[in-house]
Amino acid sequence: MRLNLYSKIAGSAVAVLIYLTVVNLAFGVTANLDNTKAEDIRKLLKVAGIHDQLHIVKNNLLNQYSMGFAGAYPKMPDAFWEEYYGLIGQQDIDTLVERMIPVYDKNMSHKVIRKLIEMFETPFWEEWKVKMPAISREAGLIGSEWGQALLQSDTFNKNLQALIQKHDLENLNKK
Repeated sequence: MRLNLYSKIAGSAVAVLIYLTVVNLAFGVTANLDNTKAEDIRKLLKVAGIHDQLHIVKNNLLNQYSMGFAGAYPKMPDAFWEEYYGLIGQQDIDTLVERMIPVYDKNMSHKVIRKLIEMFETPFWEEWKVKMPAISREAGLIGSEWGQALLQSDTFNKNLQALIQKHDLENLNKK
């Protein structure tokens, strides 16, 4: 169950990274980005907790990737894993942040970025950032269990079979 949850989280993390990369490539790098605005965007990413979330995404990405080769090498010393989780470092996170800055620049005014920084520096937000990971984990687990139960239910499967028959998928997909 826990491995399945980690797989789903890691899959989501990969999807987020792919999405961010595609968005970055689609919008391109803004050549004339104001340095003050860029610094404020970096600050926004830190005070909003996004920077910290990127470390979680990094670990989830590494967790997902490790599943592919852990089966091939079932005996690995702890030292391997310690070094493995260092393969993606702070410089890599910083590179991702720099690639995200033009997206924020394109879609948000400097005034809005500054207002968000003000909001995220409040004690309310500090408490939210501390509690949100636990809430997300618990809510994610509930959502995962709900999804599994729903997809395994007789009602869902009965309705799925009816939909397959309605659209004649068996005959449509015969070779």
